[in-house]
Amino acid sequence: MKKLRWAMDSGGFWELDLSTPITLNGQARPVPGDPLPLGLSRGSRLSRFQQIDFFQRFMAMPFVPSFAANRGLLLQRVLSLPIAENWSAMLLGQLNVQRFVSSLRKNKTKHLPDSSWLQSIRRNFIQKSLYGLGFCSELFLTPDDTLIISLDAYGDKKVPQKRAVLHHKFPHHNLTMEAAWPGLFVDGNGSYWDVPFSLALDLASTTLDSGASYHLFFNNCAGSPKQYEGQHSDELPPPAALLPGFTAKGVVSLKKNIDLWRSEASMLKMVQPYDIFLSNPHISASWILGSVFSAYLGENSMKRQQSCSLRGLKDFDLRAQVANSAVSVDSFASASLTAQHGNFQRLFLDLTRVHTSFNFPSGSKLLSGITSVACSLYNSQVPNVAALQAICPRASLSFQQQIIGPFSFRVDSEIAIDLKKDWYLSVKNPVFAIEHALQVLWSAKAVAWYSPMQREFMIELRFFEI
Repeated sequence: MKKLRWAMDSGGFWELDLSTPITLNGQARPVPGDPLPLGLSRGSRLSRFQQIDFFQRFMAMPFVPSFAANRGLLLQRVLSLPIAENWSAMLLGQLNVQRFVSSLRKNKTKHLPDSSWLQSIRRNFIQKSLYGLGFCSELFLTPDDTLIISLDAYGDKKVPQKRAVLHHKFPHHNLTMEAAWPGLFVDGNGSYWDVPFSLALDLASTTLDSGASYHLFFNNCAGSPKQYEGQHSDELPPPAALLPGFTAKGVVSLKKNIDLWRSEASMLKMVQPYDIFLSNPHISASWILGSVFSAYLGENSMKRQQSCSLRGLKDFDLRAQVANSAVSVDSFASASLTAQHGNFQRLFLDLTRVHTSFNFPSGSKLLSGITSVACSLYNSQVPNVAALQAICPRASLSFQQQIIGPFSFRVDSEIAIDLKKDWYLSVKNPVFAIEHALQVLWSAKAVAWYSPMQREFMIELRFFEI
């Protein structure tokens, strides 16, 4: 999915692992932006293998369905292979139902007798193009170190996807190292890209809701990126960030949360909320200010200069470029507002939640736009449309409403501001979801979401997310 980001997403700048059903591991990394997003940091979620295993064990789901536009309806099931106390492995099997049904329809047109029909069904079931097989091994090296190795193979795809991820917990820091070949990325337009080999490292400080934090990010891409199979927009050039080369980024940010109002009314006695994190009505605001230092070495620095410049505007970007290397310094800002009504205890309409955010990912572009507009107004001229566009933030909106009991409806969407169109505001990349709060686990939910733009459907398990 392009967007099902949650309120605790640090402004939506770098906590951007995206869920997608087009791969067995259920994840795609965002294309690193300039200057943001970084493109690696993980949220606290279970792997796709563990999610499906939970659905099978505790929610009586023999198969977990999903849908992808280029693959159709998919059914998945997991087999757990416990090896030792600190070592486990899982096998994930996937059946492409749509391809199986299409194959049966082709045989139906041949008017085969009943006996031949049974043989045809058997032959279709043993076609390897219908299946995908994933393997995931999780080894706890120490209480602070986890090594995850996964392999995804498809009957209709020659190149399997391989990943190795190492997580390490330092005091007040998290370290993630990942190698993937090929690596799967998704750009801002929702197009998927395969990179023959990608190696990434992310060191992030862990802080409370308010305070200073920092990220260190390193990424290396090798080989020519190409669009993921099933997408036929060959005329699109690959994103500059995915071209062969090395990228290093350092981010320092300061976050502040403010409670504008918080209910002091008592909750229902002897009634546990469906989600403990959604049990207190409140209105709160937050803001983030930060700066980014970026360095590029290789082909990924060549096209970046043109893609980051604003035509007709004075450039305030602190950037230097020599041959096939470049360095830049920029800033960013974000502001958000969250309002909640209800304690999520009663059976009907006891939760209404709205979250909106306004992000300015590049302070230099914002300053260029403000300067251009100010000069135009001072000279009694009409401001440049590009300058006005540079001032507009990237807005997003999330709305959640309880339907009945633990079930609630949720929609997340970006609000696109385009001054060149007749309608300045438009909904971009909406995602619709039905959430089932798992009350016995205090703050856990099963989420079934659909993305109209990506034409993707998926059922996920999430813990401690709002």
